[in-house]
Amino acid sequence: MGYFYMFLLLFVSWVLFIPSTHQLQTSQAQVLLQLRKHLEYPSPLEIWENYNGDLCSVISTAHMSISCQDNSVTELKIMGDKLVKVAEFRGYPIPNQTLSLGFSIDSFITTLTRLTSLRVLTLVSLGIWGPLPDKIHRLSSLEVLDLSSNFMFGSIPSGISRLVKLQTLTLDGNYFNETVPDWWNSLSNLTALSLKSNQLKGQFPSSICRMTTVTDIAMSHNQLSGKLPDMSGLTSLHVLDLRENRLDSRLPVMPKGLVTALLSKNSFSGEIPQQFGELGQLQHLDLSFNNLSGTPPSALFSLTNLSYLHLASNMLSGSLPNHLNCGSKLGFVDISNNKLVGGLPPCLDSDSDKTVVKFGGNCLSVDDQHQHQESYCKEACTRKQSMGREIGFLIAIICGVVLTVVLAVVGALIFCRRYRKTVKFEQYTRPKAVQDNSPAGVSSEVLANARLISQVKLGTQGSPVYRSFSLEELKEATSNFHSSSFLGEGSRGKLYKGRLENGTYVAIRSLAFLKKYSIQNLKIRLDFLSKLHHPHLVGLLGYCIEGGGQDNSNASKVFLVYEYVPYGNYRTHLSENCPEKVLNWSDRLSVLIGVAKAVHFLHTGVIPGSFNNQLRTNNILLDEHRIAKLSDYGMTIIMEENERLEAKGDGSKSCQTTKVKDDVYNFGFILLESLVGPIVSGKGEAFLLKEMASFGSQDGRKRIVDPAVLTTCSQESLSIVVSITNKCISPEPSDRPSFEDVLWNLQYAAQVQASADTEQKSDSTS
Repeated sequence: MGYFYMFLLLFVSWVLFIPSTHQLQTSQAQVLLQLRKHLEYPSPLEIWENYNGDLCSVISTAHMSISCQDNSVTELKIMGDKLVKVAEFRGYPIPNQTLSLGFSIDSFITTLTRLTSLRVLTLVSLGIWGPLPDKIHRLSSLEVLDLSSNFMFGSIPSGISRLVKLQTLTLDGNYFNETVPDWWNSLSNLTALSLKSNQLKGQFPSSICRMTTVTDIAMSHNQLSGKLPDMSGLTSLHVLDLRENRLDSRLPVMPKGLVTALLSKNSFSGEIPQQFGELGQLQHLDLSFNNLSGTPPSALFSLTNLSYLHLASNMLSGSLPNHLNCGSKLGFVDISNNKLVGGLPPCLDSDSDKTVVKFGGNCLSVDDQHQHQESYCKEACTRKQSMGREIGFLIAIICGVVLTVVLAVVGALIFCRRYRKTVKFEQYTRPKAVQDNSPAGVSSEVLANARLISQVKLGTQGSPVYRSFSLEELKEATSNFHSSSFLGEGSRGKLYKGRLENGTYVAIRSLAFLKKYSIQNLKIRLDFLSKLHHPHLVGLLGYCIEGGGQDNSNASKVFLVYEYVPYGNYRTHLSENCPEKVLNWSDRLSVLIGVAKAVHFLHTGVIPGSFNNQLRTNNILLDEHRIAKLSDYGMTIIMEENERLEAKGDGSKSCQTTKVKDDVYNFGFILLESLVGPIVSGKGEAFLLKEMASFGSQDGRKRIVDPAVLTTCSQESLSIVVSITNKCISPEPSDRPSFEDVLWNLQYAAQVQASADTEQKSDSTS
């Protein structure tokens, strides 16, 4: 009998266990379905409609993934399509693409907190709006929280400080507009903190400086002000990004392990600390567009790992020592628009291709054409030393008011002359965004009245001044187009490398015309191209036109002068012939995203749009930071016959759509080469027809995908790019995605890859 009762007890326990386990699964599924309802049934969650009671078994997609453990949801990642697009009305942002007025962020978070085992939560571009509730702290197991690209506002809730297991917090691209909280040292496991592109204000929180685990801090594009405290206690910090704020203190002591410091476009003052010259791990330093004074520390230039040094547009003075040593990895130096005197040290004044140096707008004894008079700098320095900062600021305001009145009285003509005189020493300008609803087209009249329709943040380098060059200047820059300056030849003519009188390296393309062009018409087209400023486009610096007749009415030969991009084309960085240059998967995604942003801008950022943009891997160039820049864009505007261009001036919608889809199709081949390596010229489409099916299986991918990709990618990230590639190269133009869709998928793939890299790093550390 004893055995019978024991058996009965075990049987009852087993029976009771079955419904409790099933109930747990049902409860989790109900929470997920409720979340889908809160989010108003976004398209990435359509797959949930066919679930069989256990959403943990749902196959992950490019835009949604669920991971479970012990019948509980541990990871939830949803990437929506409600991109943050902000219009402006009288200077105030007006968000669109949010969830409806019926959405309640409080109810949404309440439902979300029922997933008590969540360790990873990613909710990006879902249109979530409202103040983030403090009850977020109930998700006590969270290790990764990413709520970027939504419309949350107000303050960052203190409840986040109770998420003691949190390792990564990303709140980029929202509208948080209160003071940055000062409880960050409560998060003892936090390694990455990113609050970029909000409206946060107040001082930089001192509690961050007591965090010994944090490796990445990004708070750029906010409204932080006041003092930046001593950062030396951040012993693990590698990346510090505080660009475009209002910080106005002296530069503090930095941690010795710092790799990247981006502090541009603030109001930092005083001298650059000598301690910066002791940062042996530093690779990238940007202090441009501040109020820094004194002479830069000599040791800064000789740091062994430093590759990028941007000190432009400050008030640096004195002279650099002739014996200055430059580090072996230093590839870019910008000291322009300061008050430096004397000569350039030999390591900055060589003709070596290794280092790009910009030094215009100083009082140096070289290149007088692009320098101020030395007396100007001495007078400015003396004046600065004799006045306090407050008095100088007051005088600047008074001078500004007086100057405005004088300009108004004297008139537009003198204003233009003064402006041109100022521009002589300014290397960069910023395009003005103008709404324009004129019809798309490419007639001369339309091109002459082209308008930018989207504001582009150009970054620290901005857009250079555009001008006309003489043929003599170009001959001198290229040693009369000597063979040593020859870079290559394509369907658009020969390409040469040159060095201008001010030391700037340029790329000069000699166009091969089939007929003579009206100079007036051609200048209109070139002027249109000069307006296309974007950080991922090779900048057009100017042109040189050779006339074909005595009346100078026709052009027989044209030279286009572009900025020189030193690190070769993207195609060479995909080839196994140069293994030391081959890019890993994350770097390839960064290049692809940059090019996609550039093409999207060419299509939508200006009226008329620029299409058929020569999208090939060898037309994507990489600068000293491996930032991608598209070259040879807009060539059809110049090269097509005038009569055909004029005939298309009305710009039919169907024709424009076809051109857009052509760019998408060509970009698909760039994606393909990023996956498999360079494709033999002329065999691209045949290769696709034969091999594209191989992407569908793991064995096929191993056979066809570049090993440099396979060994550095996550399968989820790779799948996203394979999917969008397949769509881009669809034979039917109507089946191809928009460039906005392409860009969105690439950004999501990069985010997925970054998460995978973080997890791998965490696992290896453990």
